Amino acid sequence: MKTKKFTRNLHRYLSIFVSIQLLLWTVSGIYFAYNKIELVRGEQYRLPKDVELRIFDRLGTSIIETNENGEKSYKTYPEGNIVKPLSKEEAIEITSQKTTLNPLEVILVTQLYPGGEYRGSLPVYKVKTDTKDDINVYVGYMTGDIGSIRSDSWRIWDLMWSLHIMDYKERDNINNILLKVLSILALVTSISGITLFFVKR
Repeated sequence: MKTKKFTRNLHRYLSIFVSIQLLLWTVSGIYFAYNKIELVRGEQYRLPKDVELRIFDRLGTSIIETNENGEKSYKTYPEGNIVKPLSKEEAIEITSQKTTLNPLEVILVTQLYPGGEYRGSLPVYKVKTDTKDDINVYVGYMTGDIGSIRSDSWRIWDLMWSLHIMDYKERDNINNILLKVLSILALVTSISGITLFFVKR
């Protein structure tokens, strides 16, 4: 009888401890779901620049990138010659230079898919590598920048993240309606559970 009472009390006090933490998780989750990170960062107060310039090295050639109202153009610096896109062979060379991976195959990606492993600007080279973790390196079509490196470990993390934020399609929207609704229900459940702990039978 004493063992049964002890077990019941242990369960009861463990439940209140877990419920309080669940309440904290839920409240913070609701805050994230209803507040866009871009607005929190103050991005809405930035004035867009008419022209942005960037000089970088691409396989030994200095290139200047001009971003004028979202339209990017590339010329050699300081000569001003028009720059051609990277070839597949150059994408392989850049992958070898900028990573520790062994590139095998190159595919030009021109279209994004919801929930795909790459979510950056297009076009881009997808460089497959010789790894057990099935690693893909995404190389900028014009710049040669390493945009993303995706592996099986990242894909599992991305799946878990989509389950966590309940965005099963895009996998990166923490302001979706499903998460908002379920977070409110979780809040009600947490508060009611804590309330019941203090209610005397």
